Amino acid sequence: MSASVTRAARHTAKQLSLRPKRAQCHSILRNQLRSISHTSRKQAELYGPTRLIATDERFVPPANDAEGPLQGAADPAEQLEGRKVRHYTVNFGPQHPAAHGVLRLILELNGEEIVRADPHVGLLHRGTEKLIEYRTYLQALPYFDRLDYVSMMTNEQCYSLAVEKLLNVEIPDRAKWIRTLFGEITRILNHLMSVLSHAMDVGALTPFLWGFEEREKLMEFYERVSGARLHAAYVRPGGVSQDIPIGLLDDIYQWATQFGDRIDETEELLTDNRIWIGRLKGIGVVTAAEALNYSFTGPMLRGSGVPWDIRKSQPYDAYDQVEFDVPVGVNGDCYDRYLVRMEEFRQSLRIIHQCLNKMPPGPVKVEDYKISPPPRAAMKENMEALIHHFLLFSKGYAVPPGETYSAIEAPKGEMGVYLISDGTERPYRCHIRAPGFAHLGCLDQLSRGHLLADVVAVIGTSDLVRVRPQYSSVLLTLSRCSVRLIDEKVVEDLIPWLCKYTCDIGVCRMVTCITIRRVAK
Repeated sequence: MSASVTRAARHTAKQLSLRPKRAQCHSILRNQLRSISHTSRKQAELYGPTRLIATDERFVPPANDAEGPLQGAADPAEQLEGRKVRHYTVNFGPQHPAAHGVLRLILELNGEEIVRADPHVGLLHRGTEKLIEYRTYLQALPYFDRLDYVSMMTNEQCYSLAVEKLLNVEIPDRAKWIRTLFGEITRILNHLMSVLSHAMDVGALTPFLWGFEEREKLMEFYERVSGARLHAAYVRPGGVSQDIPIGLLDDIYQWATQFGDRIDETEELLTDNRIWIGRLKGIGVVTAAEALNYSFTGPMLRGSGVPWDIRKSQPYDAYDQVEFDVPVGVNGDCYDRYLVRMEEFRQSLRIIHQCLNKMPPGPVKVEDYKISPPPRAAMKENMEALIHHFLLFSKGYAVPPGETYSAIEAPKGEMGVYLISDGTERPYRCHIRAPGFAHLGCLDQLSRGHLLADVVAVIGTSDLVRVRPQYSSVLLTLSRCSVRLIDEKVVEDLIPWLCKYTCDIGVCRMVTCITIRRVAK
């Protein structure tokens, strides 16, 4: 027996509360030992062959739970508690590739079945609403491009409509049609990213590569009209920044005539694929009543069978002059939401063709030089136009006092801007209603009862962008549990506590009031 074996035996005996019996080392063992150091030889001489003696006669080694009753547990309840399957917690993200951003989920699992999903938001919170309060109305526009980097011009469109309501201006017809045209191009851009990245997360790589070839063409249209591929800053209060360049409408028409074939090719790969159907059918089911209670909008709401589209119910720009259908789902699962987005591809193509055929001539911005910059030719001939240009980009323009809420049908749902003006060149308050925040609040219900692999399918069909403004994870938790609190008839006790708690954590007054109204309903 070597010195290391002797030390291991002593350590094991000490752990089991046993003591080795001291014995004289035999001469044969002493001659066989190969000393590494003087200490090892001394220990080997002191301790011979180890014999374990129990210090307690009632001591029994612990047995496995599956072998029989627990040793030492006289109560049957304790035996049952020892055999109970315990849930374990898994961190999903915030660097998970399927999250497409800094989304963190705390998943409580029973085996591979999801018992609870707790989303943690705000990891990319940048204080956009507060930053806008220190910028002029024109300087605040680029912040909206960066809220949702997949549907840029629709964010600009929503903000521009809110400012135009406060200014009480009417933009030219050509500007309305250009906004509508690029609003639908942006919708196709968003759905290409949403559907095809969802397919790649589930396991289908080919549609993702096909779709990005078409997406590259649309980004070139962005670049030709605004000079930027991503953050365009093209739609501005008073119209658009500049007219469409010569030949762009012909190129858009040529692209639109062949894009329908790309949609058919994608559906041939996915729609009737049994693996795709097996991964999405019956996953993440939300009824129409639940979708309305969670404030769902966009494809998430229409996938549950509610035909709500702001372009139809409250048309803006030129949507009251185009014809299109609103696709709705039946079952409210991930597969129905996928089908809704695929049909919206075709409806967006219908609107694009109508915009190309009905595009009127004329100016693309209001002729008030206090709101929109004068043309370059006028600046070279007229000193007053040059002064207007300088004041517009240095000081800005004053907006009459008032407040307004502007909402549009963004690709992900209802995009809203609540704007308050105090009569100065800077907004007093700008609150942004992001559609993905409400969808994220239902992630617990969408994932509960499904397997861990289904979380990727649920996140992909929710079409979330984590750069959206987040209010507070506390409000997310409150909005998620408000239905249970109402059932327990504790609304009267909840409202004072909610007011105090939200004031303590520093949530803005408007968000607090919105949450209280939602709970008190």
